Amino acid sequence: MQRLYDFLRRHPTWVDGFWAVVLLGISVASGTAGQEDSGTDAKAVTIPITLFLCLVIALRRRMPEAMLLLAVTMGAAQLVLDMPMVPADFALLVITFTVASNGTRWASRLALTAGLCAAPLAQLRWPDQQTSAGGQVAIVVFQTVPFALAWVLGDSLRTRRAYFAQLEERAARLEKEREAQAKVAVAAERARIARELHDVVAHNVSVMVVQADGAAYVLDSAPDQAKKALEIISGTGRQALAEMRRLLGVLRTGEHQESGEYVPQPDVEQLDDLIEQCRTSGLPVDFKIEGTPRPLPSGVELTAYRIVQEALTNTRKHGGPNAGASVRLVYFDDGLGLLVEDDGKGAPHELYEEGGVDGQGHGLIGMRERIGMVGGTLDAGPRPGGGFRISALLPLKPAH
Repeated sequence: MQRLYDFLRRHPTWVDGFWAVVLLGISVASGTAGQEDSGTDAKAVTIPITLFLCLVIALRRRMPEAMLLLAVTMGAAQLVLDMPMVPADFALLVITFTVASNGTRWASRLALTAGLCAAPLAQLRWPDQQTSAGGQVAIVVFQTVPFALAWVLGDSLRTRRAYFAQLEERAARLEKEREAQAKVAVAAERARIARELHDVVAHNVSVMVVQADGAAYVLDSAPDQAKKALEIISGTGRQALAEMRRLLGVLRTGEHQESGEYVPQPDVEQLDDLIEQCRTSGLPVDFKIEGTPRPLPSGVELTAYRIVQEALTNTRKHGGPNAGASVRLVYFDDGLGLLVEDDGKGAPHELYEEGGVDGQGHGLIGMRERIGMVGGTLDAGPRPGGGFRISALLPLKPAH
């Protein structure tokens, strides 16, 4: 039964053709398509009009506008040729519903006009002399109501289809927007992880390179210092690996839930460890905190830590052998200030702007991206007496 239903849905013209044949059979059986006492002229008019009206039923869904015009033409021909109403005139009612639900607007209006005019014109063309005027009006109303109802039902079906089509379009648009937002979120997360990896690798590897060079230089003359440098290299490498595992674990869904471990992001409280690591690697750093320390939003703390880390890494890589640095952390009422300066030879400011200190686009560009994410400002450039200066202001937004 389901297969038959699916077949009929896929072939609506076959269904309409079947009902057209049924209507033609009813017309023939009622004697409208051929009457024994009718003349040849009457048959010549009745038969083709009946066939055309049945054709309207058969092709109503394929060509609704054309079939409406054909039905109106046949109705007008009946009036002109004095052919009384026949069962096949039911096609005008059907085509009115079809055009109201599926046709164009002009065809829908034409179908409504023709349906409302059909009964009054028929009553005027073939009046019943035995019926009173009130009875004739009642007949007209009774015959007009079905056409009005057919048009209202068809137009309501059109409106409902348009409403559901709009809902489907809106759902599809929202789905595309969600996919686009998901892609943007993934890209932003990957960019964040890339910045984190750059900061981790650039800082720790630079420490390891400096210590390795120092160990090789004093390996024969001062074995104890070489051993200490190797220990620093080992500790720095382990720290770098731990941070890289934490960052790469973000790419694996639910890894920290499964392992039951979560390593927090660096914050300003860990600046002491970072600066001590720099001092151990041979870079003198003066660190001061001004104002009253207080809890900060996690994004601000991570940004502050990474800016200081990046700035000290650049000093170690480009400041020269005798460079020193100073770090100031200032707590304002509505912001956190950072000032990192060094007295080394530094790298050209153009190198920072165009491709980053390592030529890979992660110098000041990366810093500005981080600060922009928290709504802060960055001022960086060479110092008048030599060296480089980085000043940043991070607004303190209340945590929600």
